[in-house]
Amino acid sequence: MQLTERINAHMRNLSDTDRCIWRHIEENRTAVSRASIHELARACAVSSASIVRFAQKLGFDGFGEMKAFMRMEGTSRSLPKRDVITALGSFYDQTWRELMRRDYTGASRLIHEAHRVFAYASGYVQTNVMQEMKRLFVYDNILIYEIAGREEFYSVYQAAGPDDLFVFISLSGESERVVEFAERLSLKGVPILSITEMRHNTLASRSTENLYATPAEIGLAENETRLQFKSMLAYFLLLEIWYVHYRLYLQEQEDFSVEE
Repeated sequence: MQLTERINAHMRNLSDTDRCIWRHIEENRTAVSRASIHELARACAVSSASIVRFAQKLGFDGFGEMKAFMRMEGTSRSLPKRDVITALGSFYDQTWRELMRRDYTGASRLIHEAHRVFAYASGYVQTNVMQEMKRLFVYDNILIYEIAGREEFYSVYQAAGPDDLFVFISLSGESERVVEFAERLSLKGVPILSITEMRHNTLASRSTENLYATPAEIGLAENETRLQFKSMLAYFLLLEIWYVHYRLYLQEQEDFSVEE
C-alpha cells in the first residue's frame, strides 16, 4: 500500500493538524523525505510529537519509518530520463508489477454482492475506462448501468440502497459533481467503489473501496500543437487485473461453499 492509499484509508481519523501535515508532505515530498522530524515540525508549525502521531496513524512505527518508506516510493515511481522508448517500457513494466501486488478482494466482494451496479465517469478517458469495465464484467452477466448526468443520478438515487453499488471513475477524484454524488450516497449508506489517480482525493476518502492507477507523462517533444503525452494504460491494465482477480474470487467462494 502506497502512502496516498494509507492517507485515503485513514482520512476520517485524521485531525486538522494531521491534514495540515499531510498537505505539506504532499506538496514537498522530495524535501520531506530528506528532512529531520524537527525540520518538518517547524515547517508545519506543529510539535515533533504531532509528526510522530501522524505517522503512527498511518501504520508506521514513527517518522523514521515513514520517511524511509517515502524515499523508497519516490525511487520506484520515478521514470528514468533515458531514451523515451526505454522510459516507456520501464513505466509499463513498473505499472503491471505494482498493480499485480494489489489486493482486489474488497472490490471483488462489492461487485459480486451488489444487486445492481451503476457507474459514472467524469470525462472522456474515464468514459472509455467505464466502457471497458462494462465489457469485462458482462462475461459474468454483471450489467453495469451507466449514469449519464445529474438528473439520471438523482432519479436512481431515490431508490438506491445498501444492496447496490456505485462505481465512480475520476482521474482527479475532485470533480465537483462526482464529490457531490459520492457524499450523498455515503450519507445514505450505499457502497461506493472509486477508480482514481494515485493521490489523496476527496472521492477516494468517501468511498467504501478504492482502486488506483498512476498515469505517466512521457518526455516527447512539445510545441503549440502537441501537448505532453500522458499514458493512460495503467487504468485499462488495472481493470483487466481486477477482473482476473474477480474470477479467482468467485472460484474461492464456490470452493468454500462446497467445503461447507
